[in-house]
Amino acid sequence: MEYRRLGEVGPVVSRVAFGNSLTAGNQLDDARAVDCVRTAFDAGITTFDTADVYADGRAEEVLGTALAGIPRDQVVICTKVGRGAGGGSNGPGGLSRERITAGLEASLRRLGTDHVDLYQAHLYDDATPLEETMGAFADAVAAGKVRCVGVSEWAADELTEAARLARGLGVPLVANQPQYNMLWRVVETEVIPACEPLGIGQVVWSPLAGGVLSGKYLPGRELPPGSRAVAAKGGDVSLRRWRFLDDEVLERVQRLRPLAGAAGLTLPQLALAWVLQNPQVTSAVIGASAPDQIERNLRAVDAVLEPDLMARIDDVLGGSVVRDPDLTLSRMLRSRR
Repeated sequence: MEYRRLGEVGPVVSRVAFGNSLTAGNQLDDARAVDCVRTAFDAGITTFDTADVYADGRAEEVLGTALAGIPRDQVVICTKVGRGAGGGSNGPGGLSRERITAGLEASLRRLGTDHVDLYQAHLYDDATPLEETMGAFADAVAAGKVRCVGVSEWAADELTEAARLARGLGVPLVANQPQYNMLWRVVETEVIPACEPLGIGQVVWSPLAGGVLSGKYLPGRELPPGSRAVAAKGGDVSLRRWRFLDDEVLERVQRLRPLAGAAGLTLPQLALAWVLQNPQVTSAVIGASAPDQIERNLRAVDAVLEPDLMARIDDVLGGSVVRDPDLTLSRMLRSRR
């Protein structure tokens, strides 16, 4: 495993983080979910990502159980707040002072810790003044309950203003967590260029596009039993929304297999290595439904993809790659209101 500092002043994180958005409390029973976390830690993963909305808080509880007994200073715990007090989609007050204060206390209780290393605003809340949101984060940092703060799926203009306010409050805003993978590159045009001069690192989610880039979903075939798109509640939502399960996309993904093989990699390893190749990506969050998936995929950390291979990947995926910055999730939701 390799490790990097997150942003300019954030914690040192593992290049691959472990997340449980659709597994703990959802796709997996608790014993299997705990086993996956322990396997990740034994493999050198020190960074663990969750959110209060995942499985209505159960994901945080399972993560807390899994990390119990591990010295607190050996792990970086990241969670999120802001997608509505009762879960579901982001709503008015999702990032209000009241919501952040109550949400943090509940998250700390479920995680079994007195602080989180990275507390992230889960989507932008345009019904709450940003000054109120950042002020609440600053108070949490001052109280020692949060070390650093970040955001998830914010647009470039939202990030820039948040960073300005954070500087004035003396709050370390160190991270952005967007979706990013071979097929979904909407942050490359505006978000990542905005973050770089602000000292904000990228902790990206869905590097395998929800499992599509693992190659397990085949064109013209039924979805495999036990896969995330079938077994996890809500696991197929984003895959269908972004048309990742369209036969044309799945056919192009299968054409990546020989490229991966020529590089001595599996298809999931190639997809993860591609994400880590971007110098602005500090860490990539992976999930797993079985411990052995983690051990296999971590070989991607050491892989170096040559420019010719990167170009051939682009040629194969062609028009299936989504690049429109207007599809940044926060901006897209804002345009619908």
